[in-house]
Amino acid sequence: MPNLCCALSFSLLAGSLTAQPAADAFKRQAVREIDQKRVLTQQMVDQIFSFAELGFHEVETSRYVTGILENGGFAVQRGVAGIPTAWVASYGSGKPVIAFMTDIDGIPKASQKPGVAYHDPITAGAPGHGEGHNSGMAVNVTAALVLKKLMEHNRLAGTIRVMPGVAEELLGSKAFYVRAGLFRDVDLVLGCHVGSDFSTSYGQGEKNSGLVSVQYNFHGLAAHAAAAPWQGKSALDAVELMDTAWNFKREHLRPEQRSHYVITNGGDQPNVVPSEATVWYYFRELDFAHIKELFELGNTMAKAAAMETGTTFDYRVVGSAWPEHFNKVIAEVQQKNIEAVGMPEWSDADQTLAHALQKEIGVQQEGLKHQVKPLEAPKEPRGGATDDIADISWNVPTVYLYYPANIPNLPGHSWPSAVAMATPIAHKGASAAAKVQAMTAIDFLLQPEMVQGAWSYFRDVQTKDVKYEPLIGPNDQPAIELNGEKMEKFAPLLKKNYYDPARYKTYLEQLGIAYPTVRK
Repeated sequence: MPNLCCALSFSLLAGSLTAQPAADAFKRQAVREIDQKRVLTQQMVDQIFSFAELGFHEVETSRYVTGILENGGFAVQRGVAGIPTAWVASYGSGKPVIAFMTDIDGIPKASQKPGVAYHDPITAGAPGHGEGHNSGMAVNVTAALVLKKLMEHNRLAGTIRVMPGVAEELLGSKAFYVRAGLFRDVDLVLGCHVGSDFSTSYGQGEKNSGLVSVQYNFHGLAAHAAAAPWQGKSALDAVELMDTAWNFKREHLRPEQRSHYVITNGGDQPNVVPSEATVWYYFRELDFAHIKELFELGNTMAKAAAMETGTTFDYRVVGSAWPEHFNKVIAEVQQKNIEAVGMPEWSDADQTLAHALQKEIGVQQEGLKHQVKPLEAPKEPRGGATDDIADISWNVPTVYLYYPANIPNLPGHSWPSAVAMATPIAHKGASAAAKVQAMTAIDFLLQPEMVQGAWSYFRDVQTKDVKYEPLIGPNDQPAIELNGEKMEKFAPLLKKNYYDPARYKTYLEQLGIAYPTVRK
């Protein structure tokens, strides 16, 4: 952080307001405290990486993180919004209420040895942190613990909350958090997500979509597929007819849409006419109206497929997310703190791993980045990925900090994105992000007028003409049974490789991995 002391010697600006002189002093203290907690930050990154739990089954991760927070003086409410692995940890009293949010779930079949620049699973076929969600709680918990100490010692009013993004890869929790009222008294949300840039943004992202996730269940009649197939009604036929119709329809849909499906149940065996079959769709679009239009179109095609096959169907909304809209006022404050902290200092070993992995998967070999990304005005959205923090962003002023704990140009949602996530790259990136999260919270804790400014943008700009309407229905419930069979199978195997910080300084050391390990 070669530019931190210099940058913090000047008053930070938030719009046209000059920060109180006390803010800079508190920030310098927070930075020192976070540096002193680097070992804890590293241990959290490595420990959660080793748990490698899928959505709705982040049992060890939730137990571990809430234990740290409780030992640090936070009160924890577990099982919120009807989700066993969800919780809210709180410290302080009064306004403002600042909530920290980050995701905790892993990716199926993404097991990977950290620091190894080619495919080498820890446990073959097992889940892994192929999105890097293991690092986010290290960021937010470190920041929250430091803020708690500062608030306690300096008798600062305000409330700090820490919350997990459960089953984010299923878009399965945050709309339910909103419905449960977890943000009714929250003044602003500081989210964070792993990346290779150090950046923040406002408005809707250029490569962002919202979506609704729907399972269509068809019900037919079983029969002997050879002796009396005419007595059967194939649920699988209905699934395939629906999918065929949807694929023909793609030509006539807006280019901004993204839609994908998997057949999660196609029957039991070929000589039995399938009486039950299920197809699972993600319908993505740029705004609520178009998402709802795709959803209704899917329902129409399911109805038609059922009519063609003499079957019946029902559907279930598994998850949803609005298109994001992040808060300009908070983003401008956060950007100043990103620039003050600056990018981590990468070692030769860090860069060697990055270049080797980029070469291995055939992408641009640029290594790790050296400059923070400037804050840019929003570009016209054209569609892409989705995150259910977007539902929160339409209910409370929210930002999303992307922090440099991973390697550029990776495909995401797969083993390459796990390679760096329990290495010095992730450790340094998480510490840098914790500083930005703490510093941004300090700005708003000390300056109530900035909180008011964030809400003015939220009310007068963001939600002036667009009002939030949930995509989940009043009777929809979190799909907490999903991933159950996978985790029942792999949990005992994963447990054999849980990180033990009492015996090993790092997870790399425990696994006996030379850093970096690259192809010769």
